[in-house]
Amino acid sequence: MMQKYFGYRNLKTEVRGGTATFLTMAYILALNPMILSAGGFDKGSVFIATIIATAIGCGIMAFWARTWPVALSSGMGLNGFIGFVVCGALGYSPAEALGAVLVAGVLFVIASITPLRAWIINSIPKSLKLGIGAGIGMFLAMIGFQIMGITVTTFQEGVPWEFQDPTLIKLGSLNNLFVLFGLAALITMIVLDKLNVKGSIIISMVFWTIASWIFIPAGLQEANFSAFQGVLSLNLPEMKHFMTFDISKALSAGGLTVIFTLFFVDIFDSMGTLVSVANVAGKVDKKGNVKDIDRALLADSVATVAGAMVGTSTVTSYVESGAGVKEGGRTGMVPLVVGVLFIFCIFLSPLFLAIPKQVDGAALIFVALLFLKNIVDIDWKDISESAPAIICMISMPFFYSISNGIALAFLSYALIKIFTGKFSKVSPAMWIVAILSAINLAIYS
Repeated sequence: MMQKYFGYRNLKTEVRGGTATFLTMAYILALNPMILSAGGFDKGSVFIATIIATAIGCGIMAFWARTWPVALSSGMGLNGFIGFVVCGALGYSPAEALGAVLVAGVLFVIASITPLRAWIINSIPKSLKLGIGAGIGMFLAMIGFQIMGITVTTFQEGVPWEFQDPTLIKLGSLNNLFVLFGLAALITMIVLDKLNVKGSIIISMVFWTIASWIFIPAGLQEANFSAFQGVLSLNLPEMKHFMTFDISKALSAGGLTVIFTLFFVDIFDSMGTLVSVANVAGKVDKKGNVKDIDRALLADSVATVAGAMVGTSTVTSYVESGAGVKEGGRTGMVPLVVGVLFIFCIFLSPLFLAIPKQVDGAALIFVALLFLKNIVDIDWKDISESAPAIICMISMPFFYSISNGIALAFLSYALIKIFTGKFSKVSPAMWIVAILSAINLAIYS
């Protein structure tokens, strides 16, 4: 019956593909609680919510878009935006942040069932899309270095600007054992990935976490992370953020930028992932059209709404699904296997929640490297195309804001086209976005 529904040729191949995908994306169980806890979320609650949201998202993808071997979970980049910007810098409560995720998810659902999606996607220049992805990568890398303690701020609260250290950021102490273990974890991830070892991130995180439990004195452990308390636990963390979303702030005038960023990044991240996986999985026809992409996008958007309800950040399609495709996975059985494996992890909370933050930071930097690799496809020969992308990449980490980086990139793109006589080549949607970006920068700068 299952074979007839999904249309797979070999169940073992699909299971192997699902397992490979699971291993490459399991790191989110450690990173998502750590990142969102910076914004006031409860770590244990986020851990459980991430598992449930992943299971729901994978289930929807499996049974609705059954020809797609794509798994979903809380997306990297947007969780950083929620934890460090929306909740951190903007002062949103976890409930208000989840409300913004919910609203953006509903908009994504609408865009997925109407021509709005195609209109938006086709209106944004390719270089800008790539620049936004790279900018998010640089933003994550900066956060990762801070978490690891490799970089530290020199800023002193209450000291006049003229007396501040002009460097603002400098190299941290490399004599710290946790920093050294974090660096070792990062190098291990890179080496394992180079050797095509599946699950390079999670393998490295687990290995160096266990090593820290063994070789770092207990006193230092207690000051930095929860010491080893076992691997399995039947006492599940409380879901404190389940159905606690508050949309009032998201629907206010000040919430426009947050909603736009969540919506924009999610829709393009999903499209990029699905197209890349489709090319590998043979889902692109002779005319370049992707088969059944509407179903996959709708599944992705519904999963975002479900994630907000259970208490986690934006759920999106994972590019790591390519690992499962390389193993031969071609159908919805792959995300179904991933969802089941994530459910099994629900009893592993002591393991994932006791990972040192420096090892978490190493994983964050490694993921950032993956975000940056597509900058080679930017049109470097045309500075009117490459310059806005570069502005986006640089401004996100320097402004400590994904949304302001996007806004400045869009505005600069429109202005450059005006003054270079290419006014007519800018789509109406881009003009609308540029005007909204200018308003945003004027209000929130």
